[in-house]
Amino acid sequence: MNKEEQTSFEEDKKEKTAEETKKSAKEKKSKKKSSETEKLQKELDETKEQMMRVAAEYANFRNRSAKEKESSFTNAKCTVIGEFLSVADNLERALASSNNDFDSLSKGLSMTYDGLKAVFEKLGVEVFGENGDSFDPNIHNAVMHIEDENLGEGEIVDVFQKGYKINDKVIRPAMVKVAN
Repeated sequence: MNKEEQTSFEEDKKEKTAEETKKSAKEKKSKKKSSETEKLQKELDETKEQMMRVAAEYANFRNRSAKEKESSFTNAKCTVIGEFLSVADNLERALASSNNDFDSLSKGLSMTYDGLKAVFEKLGVEVFGENGDSFDPNIHNAVMHIEDENLGEGEIVDVFQKGYKINDKVIRPAMVKVAN
């Protein structure tokens, strides 16, 4: 091999080495990118799985809450109806009584009404709408109006139906006649 050939051979070798170095660098970058891509894909998959679990937990919570709400509503109805059963029993006894005495029937109805008032009190039900009270459109329903100078303005003269409320929630407004 002469000098020129050797120089040419060395240059070829240098070029090949430079190309191999470039290829090696590209391969490293490619491997690094694929490594990063795999890492990101893995993170994405984990995040998706977490999101699916959270969504499933939320759906279970929603279903459980709906069942609890329905259950508490049913329990509340049972409690209220249970309180009224003694009143219903007293009315059945009064109706089944073979004694046609008006006084005993009147006494039985009075006792039953007292039992009903006791149930209302126990449940926190307030009765309102008495003669002489001031008219309040939020809790009274005025169905009649009279002019009378002897009575105050907005004074309730007559009560056709008493009103009922629990705390500040009106169950039924009182139906009244109002003066002036």
